[in-house]
Amino acid sequence: MADRLIAVSVEVRHQTRGTLGMTEAFRLSTVLLSVACCVFAIAAPCAAADAAHGKDIAKRWCASCHLVESGQTSATDRAPPFSYLATIPEFDQNRLAFLLLLPHPNMPKVSLNQADVADLADYIRSVK
Repeated sequence: MADRLIAVSVEVRHQTRGTLGMTEAFRLSTVLLSVACCVFAIAAPCAAADAAHGKDIAKRWCASCHLVESGQTSATDRAPPFSYLATIPEFDQNRLAFLLLLPHPNMPKVSLNQADVADLADYIRSVK
């Protein structure tokens, strides 16, 4: 969306260069960029990761091998528990996405979108 607003800003600046002075074109570009920033500031809380959804994903895709929550009674000893993963300082959605793209042996093919990966990473970080 920001790319679209910036493209519109550049296009308006290009189309109005002959009719508006540089000051007016700059002001218009600044206003459009400010509107884009406001839109993202309002939309950002909506895009926050959802640990509860991440827990659902973990139960469905990960619990057969990993301990994904306290009280879970079955898992393999070859997969690290989520409580361990949560202690790794650099563990985040980017690290998790990398691990899912290059899965280890015996790991099922997991097909998650970017929001699901963020939710799962948020859940893993919350398990301590």
